[in-house]
Amino acid sequence: MSALNHFDAEGQAHMVGVGDKAETTRVAIATGRIAMQPTTLALIVLGTAKKGDVLGVARVAAIQAAKRTSELIPLCHPIAITRVAVEFHIDHDNDAVDCTATVECFGRTGVEMEALTATSVGLLTIYDMCKAVDRGMCIDGVRLLEKKGGKSGHWTAATTTSQ
Repeated sequence: MSALNHFDAEGQAHMVGVGDKAETTRVAIATGRIAMQPTTLALIVLGTAKKGDVLGVARVAAIQAAKRTSELIPLCHPIAITRVAVEFHIDHDNDAVDCTATVECFGRTGVEMEALTATSVGLLTIYDMCKAVDRGMCIDGVRLLEKKGGKSGHWTAATTTSQ
């Protein structure tokens, strides 16, 4: 495992310099899940939640979160994102909603944090919109699935390869 690069030789936190890095296409995909009561899932699926279109609002919140990641995570660089896609999958068998966020840019640093932030905020928005009927919802499994681009190459949760 490499050294943590957000600390200098004296152990002080700093923003990593990316000025000398090559600009490449960067892509990151993250996922997570929110489990709930069957009646809560039914409200989401039928579109009858009191606050409105739960997944539509969660999608917009996730996209906004990706764009504002550097305001939330102190050592992240502001990134000119070129694409954010947020998908929701209803898992009827497990009374859950899966969220997958894909973030892309052409730049000097990756978009892993943006994809993870988008996923997290998308799931938190579902919680917020449904908490009046189900405070026991559980957000789980937020993780990076894949990243492409940059010096470290292509990485997936299943394997790691260099390009």
